[in-house]
Amino acid sequence: MTRKATIIGGGVIGGGWAARFLLNGWDVAVFDPDPQAERKINEVLANARRALPSLSDVPMPPEGKLTFADTMAEAVEGSEYVQESVSERIELKHKVYAQLQQANPGILIGSSTSGFKASDLQQGSPAPENIIVAHPFNPVYLLPLSEVSGSPKNTAETVEKTVQIMKDIGMFPLVIRHEIDAFLGNRFLEAVWREALWMLKDGVATTEEIDESIRMGFGLRWGQMGLFETYRIAGGEAGMRHFMAQFGPALKWPWTKLMDVPEFNDELVDLVANQSDAQSGMYGIRELERIRDQNLVGFLRSLKDSNWGAGKVLREHDERRRDAWQASLPAIASGPSADPLVMAHLQVLPGWIDYNGHMTESRYLFAASETCDAFLRLIGADMDYVAGGHSYYTAESHIMHLDEAKLGDRLTGTVQVLGHDEKRLHLFFRIMKGDVAVATVEQMLLHVDMKAGKAVAAPAKILNIVGPIAEAHKGLEKPAAVGRYVGQRKG
Repeated sequence: MTRKATIIGGGVIGGGWAARFLLNGWDVAVFDPDPQAERKINEVLANARRALPSLSDVPMPPEGKLTFADTMAEAVEGSEYVQESVSERIELKHKVYAQLQQANPGILIGSSTSGFKASDLQQGSPAPENIIVAHPFNPVYLLPLSEVSGSPKNTAETVEKTVQIMKDIGMFPLVIRHEIDAFLGNRFLEAVWREALWMLKDGVATTEEIDESIRMGFGLRWGQMGLFETYRIAGGEAGMRHFMAQFGPALKWPWTKLMDVPEFNDELVDLVANQSDAQSGMYGIRELERIRDQNLVGFLRSLKDSNWGAGKVLREHDERRRDAWQASLPAIASGPSADPLVMAHLQVLPGWIDYNGHMTESRYLFAASETCDAFLRLIGADMDYVAGGHSYYTAESHIMHLDEAKLGDRLTGTVQVLGHDEKRLHLFFRIMKGDVAVATVEQMLLHVDMKAGKAVAAPAKILNIVGPIAEAHKGLEKPAAVGRYVGQRKG
């Protein structure tokens, strides 16, 4: 049964939440009186569709259904969860909760608030236990952190339900131990923001120079190791105690102005806005979002490969969805046929094109390899399996180039199982641009004992997954390219 979430407020954050739920298979109803809300959310969703599938090594679930409701009561009907993302005005949030709880008093409401405590949000509510903070970071559809913060009025069951919903959509729910204004992440950001504004006002640096100091230096470290683990390394072999002894005295030095803020006036606004326009004004907001998303995908994929930080969250989400997918295999196999499995989502990048502006030959094979690797992970022949001494080796490949792919094109890799036995996998890959196949690859793989250097039978745990897929694919039409030799005429 498809699950449903309601999004109240269709701005940048609300749109990100809608995309996160939709792409994880939930139906989503949105309420926002802004006449531009539908356009804005669909633009955010378009960016999410480009980015989020690139982080997954398991087929994405069918996208949920997106609807726009005329009333809150209509939006919340049939939902198990509401994410409130309206403006940071406490009186507006109270008004929204009153209307939501009038329509459905038992509904769980998570707030995207950047700073209000749950106890602030719950004031005047007839069911305060059902209102809790679930604070994300932008872009919501890529960054996994959700700060979950409740009050004494929230039961342990409410907190756990919120945590589980966050996990179900691939988030990392960080439960805040004690109520605190702005939670954890925003308190760090506020400190850095205040110091940055002082440096601007005092003429020490420009917006671009401050950003360069972050993205060329400590920002890269923080993205993988945070603050304390980074400083532990800085302490060398003696560790954190040595670091504290070495740099502790600096806490008394007048390096920062964190206890003070520059006056907020038109002069400060103009200073920041004008420098920001000079730094980034040549890009539109959607273009900046796509650049940001592409960079984040690359960084997150690297973390995923090393099973570290946010990459570990992505792996765990894949594992949960892989388990659910594998549990559905008997039902897939019992039908007369099944579609080829969608295993990879790719985009043609600048380094992929040749002097003609088309995707270069090696990248067609790369796309098929990515599709094959994702399939092998799905059936259990992943890197942990390889570390154990066994793997599938490619014995033969036949590629056909059917159409052109150009810079920026979105590609999908599918796999059809043509046959298998204990030692062999006979697969057919299609690299698709929309509904058009730009290339096909027929491939034979052998299951190998790497230490012995010879083909051996695959274990039952792999064959038990491959078998139902192959059985389901028997009903598919045999591709015309199967068994062709190089230079064979068509027809």
